[in-house]
Amino acid sequence: MALPNPAKIPTFIQIVRWFVSPLSLLEECAKNYGDIFTLSISPQLTPVVIVSNPIALQQILTGDSSGNFTAPGYQDATFGCLFGPFSLMSIDSTEHQRQRQLLTPAFHGDRMRSYAAEINNITEATMSSLETGASFSIRDVTQAISLRIIIKLVFGFYEDESAKQMENLLNQMLNNISSPGGAAMLYLRFLQKDWGNWSPWGKHIKFQQEIDNLLYSEIQERRKQADTSRTDILSLMMSAKDENGESMSDQELRDELFTLLIAGQETTATALAWSLYWIHKLPEVREKLLLEIDSLYENSSENLDINTINKLPYLNAVCCETLRIYPVGMQTFIRRVEKPSQICGYDLQPGTLLYGNIYLTHQRQDLYPEPQKFRPERFLEKQFSPYEFLPFGGGVRRCIGAAFALFEMKVVLVKILSTYSLVLVDDVDVKPKRRVLVTAPSSPINMLITDKRNR
Repeated sequence: MALPNPAKIPTFIQIVRWFVSPLSLLEECAKNYGDIFTLSISPQLTPVVIVSNPIALQQILTGDSSGNFTAPGYQDATFGCLFGPFSLMSIDSTEHQRQRQLLTPAFHGDRMRSYAAEINNITEATMSSLETGASFSIRDVTQAISLRIIIKLVFGFYEDESAKQMENLLNQMLNNISSPGGAAMLYLRFLQKDWGNWSPWGKHIKFQQEIDNLLYSEIQERRKQADTSRTDILSLMMSAKDENGESMSDQELRDELFTLLIAGQETTATALAWSLYWIHKLPEVREKLLLEIDSLYENSSENLDINTINKLPYLNAVCCETLRIYPVGMQTFIRRVEKPSQICGYDLQPGTLLYGNIYLTHQRQDLYPEPQKFRPERFLEKQFSPYEFLPFGGGVRRCIGAAFALFEMKVVLVKILSTYSLVLVDDVDVKPKRRVLVTAPSSPINMLITDKRNR
């Protein structure tokens, strides 16, 4: 079966570059082949077609409903071994719709806004532990904030012993798989060999089992002592029922909880770190943003209206530009062609695998002039379609927590920037690299607090 523009790079080199420097590989191929090309980087090392044309992305991402394209289930899911067979990221189309309906209430607008006070409190508690004038890695701080937020929202607590154990184990597990080799280990099944605690996969299995013990223990405790007054995400998930009146099983709950704990904090932590880097790297961006934030406090109490924060235009533009320039996720969920289809002028046969590439779409000169330049104003000057700007993916597989992630970013940024004066320790250009699921800073972004701000 002929596939469009196969990259003239040996498969082994493609795989190495995909895990070590994926963005340079994508940029090189886009330069040589344009909007569509083929790489051998799927989990089974079979060819996969990479697409970055917005019109083609719309065709692919809306094709789920027509049956032209499907998102394969657990056996083909990237990182399926990490989240489990019942995770929203792993299940096939039929089960995905059921599971998504069960999870949606936890991310409903009114419910989401009720989380704002917790986000504020956790951000303040974490930031207040930092010493003025002492250097720190901003990603370590944003990871602590986002992990504590997701633990609090999922379980209803973040300061007791179970939460501290969970936070410690999740950090250890993520650090174990954060290198390109760790990502490859999750992606390529032939690397998943357990040779004891000294081996990377053995360590990963150990951490995962210990996290599972905490998750299943909490699930069992909740089943024994049902409390309908609780509003945390686990309680909402346990009380949710599908159209047949069935609730989620223990393993379904475990897989969804594990997905929320990993994906729900790793992505937001990275986006927040990039935001704070760009805000303090570019003085004009910081000044505009502080003016907008400070205007909130004029003739207002300390308890700001969360709806107002969520609608701040320049803050929204800064968050969107952060997610555009280095999207935390490089690509959409993999799709499989089910019916003969034409994409970008090429005939694709059933069985062909497709990735919509978010990074390349966000780097298109025709959509985003000077795409390597951080310029939030572009989101004030133009409204982009869901297939031109898609940091959370698209179609039926769009991230269920997208609205909450953007909301969390805004609340955390307003809390930090309105309370603290920060500076970058080193005025160096930080580039992106792969970190497990996300496009993270290639080196630590060191910052320090110079003072508390007086409004």
